[in-house]
Amino acid sequence: MSRLLEPPPGRQVFTRDFTPSASDIDENGHVNNVVYVRWIQDMATSHWRALQPGEEQTRWAWIVLRHEIDYRRALMPGETASAVTWVAEAPEGPRFDRFVRIDGPDGAMCAQARTVWCLVDAQTGRPKRVTQDIVARFT
Repeated sequence: MSRLLEPPPGRQVFTRDFTPSASDIDENGHVNNVVYVRWIQDMATSHWRALQPGEEQTRWAWIVLRHEIDYRRALMPGETASAVTWVAEAPEGPRFDRFVRIDGPDGAMCAQARTVWCLVDAQTGRPKRVTQDIVARFT
């Protein structure tokens, strides 16, 4: 990925702010790259919990197949990041791409990611095709 990720017009998005703690800062004096991975995971799970009915949350689980992350601007101690996430237009069987962008307080992109998630049956752990009601809820 080299271009700035933007949600398509009309796409449903989920937003959240993150303020790094002292333990999130690495020896270079900025937010460690591993923290961004945690925030990307937090965005996905928070989005899922915000939109998926409770009884359905226990029926399904998601596993990550791939994270692709671009880092562009260091987030410094005391800065609050704004994150936005959205999903692809359509899944591919059990796979559903998710996009996350994390911007600094100046609006400059700090990190962005394309992640690939796989829907699984929570009881069996077997992949399941993403259902149309999930697609409708998240797009």
